[in-house]
Amino acid sequence: MSSRGATAARPEAPVDIVAVVGSAGAVGAMASVLGGLPASLPAAVLLVLHLMPQRSTVLPQVLARSTYLDVDQAADGEPIQPGRVYVAPPDTHTIVGEDGLLHLDRSALVHHVRPSADVLLLSLASSGMAARSVVVVLSGTGIDGAAGAAAVKRAGGTVLAQDEETSQYFGMPGAAILAGGVDRVLPLREIAPAVIECLLTPA
Repeated sequence: MSSRGATAARPEAPVDIVAVVGSAGAVGAMASVLGGLPASLPAAVLLVLHLMPQRSTVLPQVLARSTYLDVDQAADGEPIQPGRVYVAPPDTHTIVGEDGLLHLDRSALVHHVRPSADVLLLSLASSGMAARSVVVVLSGTGIDGAAGAAAVKRAGGTVLAQDEETSQYFGMPGAAILAGGVDRVLPLREIAPAVIECLLTPA
C-alpha cells in the first residue's frame, strides 16, 4: 500500500503538472519518458494508459523500474505533489480537481475506454492549472486525448506528441496533431528533454 494517500500534506502552492497519455504500444514509451526525468523533477506526473478493466495492475511497478521518481496508483482525494507519478487505476477515470486534488470517477466510458485521456486532460484544462502543465501524447490507437490536448493548449499549456516514426501506433498522437492541439512533434528520445525544458522555461 502506498504511504501517500490521506496522510500526504496538501501543497500550499499550485504544482506544475506533466500529463502523459497513451494506449497500445505506450508502456515502453512511458518508461522511456519517465527514465529521462530527474529525481528532482519540479512537477507531478499524471499518467493515463488504456488498461483492461481488471481489479489490479502491475503498471506502477513496471514503470518504477525505469525512473527515480515515486510511482504509485492514484488515490481518490490525493494531493498532487511534485516528484511523484500518479498512475490512473484500471476501469477508473482520473480527474484533476479545482481543489488541487486528484479524484477518481467511475462515470461512463469515453471513446469506449476508462480511464480516458480526454477525461484527465479536459479536467486539467478546467482546473486552473493548465498554464503550468505539459501534456505528452504517446503511442496509441484511436482519438482519445485529442480534444483534451487541444483544451490544455488553449488554456495556456504546452503539448508534445510522439512522432510517427517512433510510435508503434500513431492514432493518438496523429489525432491530437490533426485537432490542432500539439506544439511540438518529437521522436521518443527527445520528449523527456523537451519536458524538462518546458518546465524550466519561465512563462
